[in-house]
Amino acid sequence: MTATITSITLYASRIKLTTPFIISLGPLTHAENVIVIIETKEGIAGTGECSPFMTINGESMETGMVVGKYLATILKGKNALDIEACHKAMNSVIFGNSSIKSAFDMALYDIASQQAGLPLYAFLGGSNNKTLLTDYTVSFKDPATMAADAATIKANGFTVIKVKLGGTKEEDTERIRQIREAVGMEIPIRIDANQGWNAMNAVEILKALEPFYIQHCEEPIPRWDFMNLPLIKQQSSIKLMADESCCDEQDAQRLLDIGACDLLNVKLGKSSGIFRAEKIIAMAEQRGIQIQMGGFLESRVGFTAAAHVALSSDNIIHCDFDTPLMFEEDPVEDGILYTSKGEIILPGGIGLGARFSEKHLAKLDKINL
Repeated sequence: MTATITSITLYASRIKLTTPFIISLGPLTHAENVIVIIETKEGIAGTGECSPFMTINGESMETGMVVGKYLATILKGKNALDIEACHKAMNSVIFGNSSIKSAFDMALYDIASQQAGLPLYAFLGGSNNKTLLTDYTVSFKDPATMAADAATIKANGFTVIKVKLGGTKEEDTERIRQIREAVGMEIPIRIDANQGWNAMNAVEILKALEPFYIQHCEEPIPRWDFMNLPLIKQQSSIKLMADESCCDEQDAQRLLDIGACDLLNVKLGKSSGIFRAEKIIAMAEQRGIQIQMGGFLESRVGFTAAAHVALSSDNIIHCDFDTPLMFEEDPVEDGILYTSKGEIILPGGIGLGARFSEKHLAKLDKINL
């Protein structure tokens, strides 16, 4: 069975955030994403999206549009249902560029699951039988502002708070102390240093944060220093989650082989999409390592794909799907919905179940191949 790719359109989508999203790597004011729509001879169209992140995957919206032309050229005429072959073709053109490749991958899985007459999660072997809850993130600011933001998040009904850190021991301890004072001790807090500490002070900071009921800590030290993660893990009672150091299945194997972390953070924009994300998930299942499904600044389209993947494995226990709630405008039709408590409601129907409005697409710069 085939679904022959006849045309591919790339769109550059830039949407302002309601307030700057600040992490230790710097502030973000806009979601600068690339949309990919793949059409087939058989009349099935697939939608994909990526959110390039210059300081993490080394890509931007502009580079995504350029590289996307190369990828589209090699994929035209290919069978969209042979996703492995499509990945081999993309990799034969250019190394890396996992973000833009993930948008193509997402569109291919949308086509394949539509052709199969299944929701994407069912196509991946999953079932819609578990509750998906997202956290909501407190940006990296001064302690008082972060505490006020955390209190607002709790008042809005979210049941988990994520906090961006990456400062000194004194600064980050004060941030968490004031946040706990504002929200109490019952609500779980997850922290993310975004590589902001070093191997020496990470242990000290994590020990100082132990009294504050921290669920886990993402990427405490620079990604290149992953060999020091096992030492930090051994000395910390707070669980460690690999994020920037875990992009693909090779990274995951390397980290698990050395006992570097307690959990893995899987993002489609890091893994080049669903095809390789599923390899990480299978490996984690074999090793008994649980997973958080996350993302960058994708819209509800990108996070709808992430939600389908989250339903493909019981080993995925956490979701970090909050960034679409930070957009000044919502360009998406259908797709996931959020309840007041941060529960994710998945759309019915077959395929991905999310698309961009024609009104939004009409105002964007595009490349059609």
